Amino acid sequence: MNKILLIFFCIAFLSCKQEPNKIQVESFENAKLEGSVFGTFYQVTYNSEVNYQKQFDSLFYVINKSMSTYQTDSDISRLNRNETVEIDAHFKNVFDASKRIFQETNGAFDPTIGALVNAWDFGSEGKIENLDSLKINNLMQSVGFDKVSIIENKVVKQPNTFIDFNAIAKGYAVDVIADFLSGKNVQNFLVNIGGELNSKGINAEKKKGWTVGVENPNFDGTQSWDKAFVLKDEAMATSGTYRKFKIDENGNRYAHIIDTKTGYPSKTNLLSISVIAKDCMTADAYATAFKTMGIEKVKAFLKLHPELKVFLIFENAEKNLENMSFNNFPE
Repeated sequence: MNKILLIFFCIAFLSCKQEPNKIQVESFENAKLEGSVFGTFYQVTYNSEVNYQKQFDSLFYVINKSMSTYQTDSDISRLNRNETVEIDAHFKNVFDASKRIFQETNGAFDPTIGALVNAWDFGSEGKIENLDSLKINNLMQSVGFDKVSIIENKVVKQPNTFIDFNAIAKGYAVDVIADFLSGKNVQNFLVNIGGELNSKGINAEKKKGWTVGVENPNFDGTQSWDKAFVLKDEAMATSGTYRKFKIDENGNRYAHIIDTKTGYPSKTNLLSISVIAKDCMTADAYATAFKTMGIEKVKAFLKLHPELKVFLIFENAEKNLENMSFNNFPE
């Protein structure tokens, strides 16, 4: 009888010892890793005790080595110098997504506009001095993502075509980090690279969803928020024209986004475009494309794409700010 009681006591004691460990695993604080990458900041908040800094740095390195136009030895820089390069899976993923969005937006999103981006001094290369219509027309001959293809892991393009994935690669990098964390069975995280976001689950520390916001388009460089809401199991990208622009002699403001049809900076009253999609790469690319499309074309496009939730901030005829929401963008 004493032996039976002893065995029961040991089992009960072991059970009691295991239960606190289970509670501790579920209640540890969020890890928060942050730093600089791609010319901006990153912040990854996730519910785990494991430090994945080395893995994140490795992923950032590989993506930069593949697609950074700011690194002279990257694959994309070598391609733009017409060297023979065998592309990696990251390049292929971004290329395929770019081709799809290029076709869906009728060329409003076009990574081959990079030569004009540089010419207008918005890109990684030096600007063209005394830029005129003749030089712009000459550069436009090499623009058109429909002229670029991949054959046996090699990019086929015209010699003067300059490929630039900067309008989509940052969103892709957000998704790569998110996919990595999901692969490690991390159930709650928020990945933020320069304001491009991918969320999963909740903020476990606060026991509520990830609260994010849309920034007001303040031309004076100050920061304030137009709205705040919860983002869960979705991604969001915001593209603005209020921090990087040119003003002509008539006071017209031109965005740093180049119109893929004309080769000139976009004159637009759209100041901020936020897009929520299933992945950040898609949201990032559409946020860029919508800048050049204008409000009416965006409205028509979103009727055919209910999967995209969009919030626009723009200047009306009286130079006052207005906004529009589409496809149930969170209030």
